[in-house]
Amino acid sequence: MKLLFSVVTIIFSFSLVAQDLSSEDYIHKFHKMAIAEMHEYGIPASITLAQGILESGNGNSVLSVKSRNHFGIKCHKGWTGKKVYHDDDEEQECFRKYKKVADSYRDHSEFLKNRERYADLFTYKITDYKSWARGLKKAGYATHPEYATKLISLIERYDLGQYDTASKSGKRKVKKPRRKDRKEIFKSANGLKYVLSNLGDTYDVLATEQSLWMWQLLEFNDLDLDVILKKDVRVYLEFKKKRSKSEFHLVEEGETLYAISQLHGLRLAKLEHKNRLERGEVIEIGQKIFLRKRKPKNYSAE
Repeated sequence: MKLLFSVVTIIFSFSLVAQDLSSEDYIHKFHKMAIAEMHEYGIPASITLAQGILESGNGNSVLSVKSRNHFGIKCHKGWTGKKVYHDDDEEQECFRKYKKVADSYRDHSEFLKNRERYADLFTYKITDYKSWARGLKKAGYATHPEYATKLISLIERYDLGQYDTASKSGKRKVKKPRRKDRKEIFKSANGLKYVLSNLGDTYDVLATEQSLWMWQLLEFNDLDLDVILKKDVRVYLEFKKKRSKSEFHLVEEGETLYAISQLHGLRLAKLEHKNRLERGEVIEIGQKIFLRKRKPKNYSAE
């Protein structure tokens, strides 16, 4: 039987778009779509996302950009939708073309759900992504001998398994801490919600407590990686603002631009831009850090 799909990471050796998405970008953009499909069809969101990342090159391949086909699905008998042709196992093979990415996700779900060869997959638990990955390879979804290993590696590298327990609305479903263990939620001067960390907390722990994804909490606080926190570190639960009601802040001993951005609830990139500072640039005690757009000086005509 002719295999349905080609080797994953070399399916389409096409030129990429000008601003490529990273795997993290792809996950942030499409995780809710994968979760919605999981609740509708019973396919783990982690599997859908991992396949999307592999098959579409993070959404950057020509097939995914021009045809919104994120899963490398070929036309096959009975396909009545639009078509596009690319060289694959053979020259100018027929692939499905979609109007929008959501159609690609839905067709991927129906493709697995309605074909007998994939029936065994649905006997596995929704959280058993390893069996799903191996089952896809066994059923012939792709030709690459390490296909299952690649999927599992992606899922574990980006912690995609967390989406397999998400609620239908796309929120993280976790067991709420006991009332006495819940952190008090404060509001900053500019109305932003935040909590204060305990010694040894991490952003992953705090995200779980607040029913958020860790990457959301990191984005809210202008960070890229999880860290162990000291006591009483301010951790925002929503995006910081672009400007402050106050005009400026005078730097005190030991302060960094990041600390000032947290203190005033301002996005770090905006603070850098307002003050014409580069990332990591040292600031000095007594330096005036502008918190909102500087007004041009008025000069009287001579």
